Amino acid sequence: MSHRIEKEFHGRTLIIETGRMARQADAAVYVQYGETGLLVTTTAERKPTHLPFFPLTVEYREKTYAAGKFPGGFIKRETRPGDKETISARQIDRPLRPLFPEDYRQETQVVCFVVSADQENDGDVIGMLGASTALMLSPIPWDGPIAGVRVARMDGKWLVNPTFQDLEMCDLEIVVAGSEDSIVMVEGACLEATEDEFLEAMQVGQDAIRELIGIQRELVAAAGAKEKFEYEPVGPNPDVVARVNDSATDRVGDALRIADKEERGRTLSALRTELIEALEDEFPEPDKDVGTALSKLEKRIMRERILRDGERIDGRGSNEVRDIDCEVGLLPRTHGSALFTRGQTQSLAVTTLGTVRDEQRIDSVDVREETSKSFMLHYNFPGFSTGEVRMFRGTSRRETGHGMLAERALQALLPAYEDFPYTIRVVSDILESNGSSSMASVCGGSLSLMDAGVPMRAPCAGIAMGLIKEGDQVEILTDILGIEDALGDMDFKVAGTERGITAVQMDIKADGLSVETMREALSRARDARLHILGVMKETLATARDDMSPHAPRIMTIQINPEKIGEVIGPKGKTIRMIQEETGADINIEDTGVVTIAAVSGEGGERAREMVEAIVEEPEVGRVYRGVVKNTTDFGAFVEIIPGVEGLCHISELEEGRTEKTEDVVKPGDEVKVKLLAVDDRGRLKLSRRAAMAPAEDA
Repeated sequence: MSHRIEKEFHGRTLIIETGRMARQADAAVYVQYGETGLLVTTTAERKPTHLPFFPLTVEYREKTYAAGKFPGGFIKRETRPGDKETISARQIDRPLRPLFPEDYRQETQVVCFVVSADQENDGDVIGMLGASTALMLSPIPWDGPIAGVRVARMDGKWLVNPTFQDLEMCDLEIVVAGSEDSIVMVEGACLEATEDEFLEAMQVGQDAIRELIGIQRELVAAAGAKEKFEYEPVGPNPDVVARVNDSATDRVGDALRIADKEERGRTLSALRTELIEALEDEFPEPDKDVGTALSKLEKRIMRERILRDGERIDGRGSNEVRDIDCEVGLLPRTHGSALFTRGQTQSLAVTTLGTVRDEQRIDSVDVREETSKSFMLHYNFPGFSTGEVRMFRGTSRRETGHGMLAERALQALLPAYEDFPYTIRVVSDILESNGSSSMASVCGGSLSLMDAGVPMRAPCAGIAMGLIKEGDQVEILTDILGIEDALGDMDFKVAGTERGITAVQMDIKADGLSVETMREALSRARDARLHILGVMKETLATARDDMSPHAPRIMTIQINPEKIGEVIGPKGKTIRMIQEETGADINIEDTGVVTIAAVSGEGGERAREMVEAIVEEPEVGRVYRGVVKNTTDFGAFVEIIPGVEGLCHISELEEGRTEKTEDVVKPGDEVKVKLLAVDDRGRLKLSRRAAMAPAEDA
């Protein structure tokens, strides 16, 4: 039996339905907002896996049929998920994951299929609503519900779930997810928003989330939730935990005072090996139990020290930023480069400038036609950055997400394309990692862009904030280490300029975070950001005046669109000739805008002159220097500009009578001629004689 709820939610119809589709899944929900619809299912295995972590996967897939499209390329079916699908999957995953039981290890999957796309409403927040509702209806143990909305500001007014068209005019856009009482995830971008404006946006989101949770509860009450199944708790042997606590507490405490990540890791690894060897005769296969017990012990000791003594692993105060070192221009052949190091986190950021041909083409169900992207930031996280051996495979979801966060932070500060018509790619290769490598990518990326001569509105920096919360005890941590992220209650990344915030990403594991705690975290993040910007400015305060000699120089000219064919030539012959002769790259848009890019300034200027010569309109009364293309009994045909010829009648070759054309000019001769007239059929009348007159001499 199907059940359906239909409500108005911020100007559009919201439909949630269950019991009609995918009935063999543990639960399935169809959610529609406007005319964008998603089928969301959730399924779980009934036995735990052998894995030492909770194996939750969230898949978000756009079906091209949803927008009445065919998949692009040669393979006419959907393939691997694109960046948008990956980011949406991560946004749905992050607020769901903390609400599963800590000792639950059954493989669980949430699948979101975009099956209808109206190209006005984004499916990501709709998928979040569907996932929460499906988990509520399912027999899978989960402590929901949650919901998510997109909050944006346009002309000073707050919008909830704005359309794609509205977003083009908004100066703030964030996705907020949470429960009825607290925010658990935030991600988005702003145009240098203040901390108070950001908090106001979160409050708008929280109010809308409560409304969506009420709708979920209404459907669950009508349809009836399945009884939650009994699962087999997975945890360490309590006897092993007790032995580890008795014998290793002091030694773990000593290890957690070692500031160097590598040395601390070696010490804890040696301790783990020693404990396993000591317990293997008494307990069968104690490896996992010892590892889990040690992790719990590390977490307890680290958190107690921070809350009780204000003592962090590396000896810093709670609001202290690690030492920072910046270098720029270190790679001689790149267009811009920077090495940003903060403590044991290091990003090598490199900027490459290209032309319109280098833009990324994007075909999505969210837009009616293929679009292009002229700014990209790609983040790479090789195994050696953490001292590990790891296979090189495709880009991970984490790498895609971190790169997108850094891209959003810098995007708002780039010059308008009309003022700086370059395609820009920044690559952040993480060379060392111990906390907040995405924010290091923001700092390194900003320096790299300025080193490349990109006239940014302002430098940008980022910082990651953490939190330790036990009951009423709360400690906010600035510039968190990797272990403080893993064992803490918050990962709050804030990027921006001196004026305000440009990007945020926040995940909270603790319950009931107050507005005042959030305000304090944002305030400390601003102090840290200003400190980092100060250090960066000592290295490079503004964009360089000159670009790298290896970067292309780009110029644009406007030509008559009717002349495009003449510039291209038959089968592209003319434009290929210009490019081969000058070394320039030429792109022509349908509007007649010609973009010329060349590493050599001289080559670009020569290409411009050649294009202008082709599209030049003949001007009556002007003297031209042309080439004789052909001679006849009645005169000579002279090409005055590329592709444009006129007749110089035999009577106009020189003063007096001319018996034979070739007595005066021959094919291939360069001559000066004056354009006397253009008849109604477009034929040009030239005169060599008139051009030779002193007063008319060119």
